[in-house]
Amino acid sequence: MKKLMWICLILISLLSLFPFYMMIVMSTYFNEDLFKGIPLLPSDYLFENLKTVFKSDFLRVYGNSLIVSITSVALALFTSTLIGYAIAKFKFRGRNFLQIFVILTMMVPTQVGLIGYIIEMRHIGVGNTLWPIIFVWMAFPFGAFFMIQFMRDAVPNDLLECARIDGCTEPGILLRIVLPIIKPGLATMATMVFLWSWNNYLLPLVTINKSEWFTLPLFISNLGMVHRTDYAARMAALAMTTVPVLILFILGSRTFMKGLTAGAVKG
Repeated sequence: MKKLMWICLILISLLSLFPFYMMIVMSTYFNEDLFKGIPLLPSDYLFENLKTVFKSDFLRVYGNSLIVSITSVALALFTSTLIGYAIAKFKFRGRNFLQIFVILTMMVPTQVGLIGYIIEMRHIGVGNTLWPIIFVWMAFPFGAFFMIQFMRDAVPNDLLECARIDGCTEPGILLRIVLPIIKPGLATMATMVFLWSWNNYLLPLVTINKSEWFTLPLFISNLGMVHRTDYAARMAALAMTTVPVLILFILGSRTFMKGLTAGAVKG
C-alpha cells in the first residue's frame, strides 16, 4: 500500500512539474520554431532569448516587482494583524458587525471597486506609480479574516489575562506574546500575499502607463518587437520570475503548511 502511495505521489509530482519543465524547454528555442510542434528536449537558443530579455530593462522591472511584493507583504501583515487581534481578543460594541463587514467585503469582486480606486489614487496624486498596487493591500479582507480565525484558535485568552495582570501593556502583549505564537499564520499570509502581489496583472495594467514602473506581468506581456511577439523570450523571462517564488516556498513550506492546518484538528 505504501509503495502504491509513493508511486502515485511521484506521478502527481511529475505531472505538476511538467509545465515548468516545458517552460524552460521552450525558452531554449527560436521563437518561430515553437510553432513547428511541441518541443520536449532543450535546444541551443537560450542565451539569445536571455539577451532579448535583459536588453528590455528586465533588471529594473524585476526590482519594481520585488519592491511592490515586499512592501505589500509588510502592509498586509501590519493591518491584518491589528484587525485580527482587535476583533478576536477584545470585546467591544460593534465587534460582530465588524466581523460580518470583513466577511461581506471578501464577497465583493475586486473589479467592482476598481474604477473608484483608480480615481481615488489619482486624486491623492499617486496615479501611474507603484503606490496604487501597494496601497491596495492595506485593506485586505481575506488577511483580516484569516488572522481573526487564526488568533481566535491559536492564542489562549488566559495567557493574555496573565500578561495583563503582570502589568504588560497591550502593545507589549502583542509584540512579546501574540506575535511569537502566530508566526505560522504570519508566514502563511506573507507567502500568499507575496504570490498574489508578484503575479498581479489587472491592477498594474489599469494603473501604470509608464514603462519605467512596469512590474513583471506587464513587462512579460509586452516583451517582443513591434510586429513580432517573442514567445520564447517570454518563456525565458517567466522562468526567471519563478525563482523568488520557488525560494520562498522552499524556505517556508513547513511553516506554510503548519499555518494552513492550524485549528483544523482540535482535541
